[in-house]
Amino acid sequence: MAKKALENKNVNLAMGTGRRKTAVARVYLREGSGKITVNGRELEEYFKDPLCVFQVKQPLDVTDNLTKFDILINVQGGGQSGQAGACRHGIARALVSYDETNKPALHSNGFMTRDPRMVERKKYGQRGARRRFQFSKR
Repeated sequence: MAKKALENKNVNLAMGTGRRKTAVARVYLREGSGKITVNGRELEEYFKDPLCVFQVKQPLDVTDNLTKFDILINVQGGGQSGQAGACRHGIARALVSYDETNKPALHSNGFMTRDPRMVERKKYGQRGARRRFQFSKR
């Protein structure tokens, strides 16, 4: 009984964590046919924007692994663009942890680097991060 339960369990080949803005994505690579699931939904269903779908698939396209793995992604925080960037970063890291020979191709395309740009915080005495209240001389 215990052996059957272990055989049926999905085995993660590799795992990667991706970050972008305030979004964090945990990516799991499994053997399969190229199905990508984001938060329990299909990739095209979760990301309505085709640009975001393209962005998530970029690391797989560069390394010719589009139909080799099933990918399970849990992403939270941020908006649609930040989440897509986090997914791309996580997939790239998972591919490198699975096979080190993928690293030069992914690094040269900029998928291994975490994008450091964050929203600047609002300061006290101001209307926004840099926007000031209107100055009145009289």
